[in-house]
Amino acid sequence: MLQINYSLQPHQLAGPLQQFWQLSAGKILHIEKHYDAAQGAPVFTREGKYTTRGWTEWTQGFQYGAAILQFDATGDDAFLEIGRQKTVEAMAPHVSHTGVHDHGFNNVSTYGNLLRLMKEERIPYNEWERHFYELALKVSGATQAARWTPIKNGGFIYSFNGPHSLFVDTMRSCRILMLSHRLGHLLQGENDVRTNLLQRAVQHMKATADFNIYYGEGRDTYDVAGRTAHECIFNVKDGNFRAPNAQQGFSGFTTWTRGLAWAMLGFAEELEFLATEPAAKEHLPWMEKAAKATCDFYIANTPTDGVPYWDTGAPQLAHFEGYLNQPSNPFNPFEPVDSSAAAIAAQGLIRLGRYLGEGKYFQAGLTVLHTLLQAPYLSTDTEHQGLLLHSIYHQPNGWDYTPPGSKVPYGESCMWGDYHIRELALTVQRLIRNEPYYTFYNCVL
Repeated sequence: MLQINYSLQPHQLAGPLQQFWQLSAGKILHIEKHYDAAQGAPVFTREGKYTTRGWTEWTQGFQYGAAILQFDATGDDAFLEIGRQKTVEAMAPHVSHTGVHDHGFNNVSTYGNLLRLMKEERIPYNEWERHFYELALKVSGATQAARWTPIKNGGFIYSFNGPHSLFVDTMRSCRILMLSHRLGHLLQGENDVRTNLLQRAVQHMKATADFNIYYGEGRDTYDVAGRTAHECIFNVKDGNFRAPNAQQGFSGFTTWTRGLAWAMLGFAEELEFLATEPAAKEHLPWMEKAAKATCDFYIANTPTDGVPYWDTGAPQLAHFEGYLNQPSNPFNPFEPVDSSAAAIAAQGLIRLGRYLGEGKYFQAGLTVLHTLLQAPYLSTDTEHQGLLLHSIYHQPNGWDYTPPGSKVPYGESCMWGDYHIRELALTVQRLIRNEPYYTFYNCVL
């Protein structure tokens, strides 16, 4: 169980954060200099060097968004130039990508962050540049919203697996619909039928809360409150739910911890946003319930330092006695940890704690960040291109690099882990400096 440090204060992390951003700068520049972009977007490292993995193109926005966050945190114009230039050169296909549910990852991280910096007066105002970013966000939100499967009492944005598939990951990607809506856009389809993007996003989130999250009551009396299913399968003929499933977790009846983290952060930040939408206030109670359930489950089912193993039902954990009563051990012989889940979850905990005014969640998030800012998780090797060590991508597919002599993968990084620890660090740094609270929707306020 996560041992929450209630005495830890944000300002105590100021020194570690300064070192963090120094290391981060070197990693970004190393990738820019040595990574062959012709391979496709970098996804995860193998022996310390970023490689690609063809599945879906969902990580390029994290690569260039990282440079934008680096500028935001440090004021170094060289990183702003990288982020601006690469967004123009490489991100347009992601705006119109009809085959993925990841628009909120790619395009909020790039176009959204650049528009936010302009709104916050961190970069000079330029009307045409603003319109460029806004148009990208509008189109991206509508494109993602078009991936729609109707079900009884609503519907969901279906995953790249097909119309039957509801991924818990998409909770965080829903941000793009919110931005597109707030910019005055909508989805226009056959016969000029117009779809409100806020309503569509809320319907997707309600489906996620109803089917991907378990509450230990009603339908879920057999299960544990706060557990999540990575994927939910529906009959596309009649809209009925059929079964929980997992693509990257161990099974549909165990909790893949990165999927859990996506839900924690997605619900927390959408609560923040919907609290600014008068028409959406009626949805806050069920969203709060889902956010609290997932965060409570994370706290209860994570080692004492706040870094989880890749799945709470991973089979070899049965042989790892007392693993929840000690700090995480990425070098253990049983199952890998996933630090990227920790980076995502920590931000969700901090946001939920701030939203609810409950110290338990906020302090839990700070505790996790404190762990990630030091060994063995922070990568201090200047030749290792990753920033956050001991993350994994796809354990069931065997994609992650396992060092010789080890039974489990460790020591590697991924684009989403590196991006999200930067986003987490920026969120806390702004709190320390009394700067504007970092949100995805600062760009449309």
